[in-house]
Amino acid sequence: MAISLSVVLLLAIVLVVLIRSGSIKPGPAIVAALFGFFLASTGMAPPIERFMNSIAETINQISF
Repeated sequence: MAISLSVVLLLAIVLVVLIRSGSIKPGPAIVAALFGFFLASTGMAPPIERFMNSIAETINQISF
């Protein structure tokens, strides 16, 4: 839960920065957000979540 909330917050910040810098217009940003929203309700959501969790675990295991 904490990881998914952090990823959502990070992606929201990136989206706002992209819109404010003019790199992406609000229309395509809304379409991308809606795509993600509807993708989360499909059968692809569990594999994507497992993939993101494995990436987070791999990053967490890297020792500096």
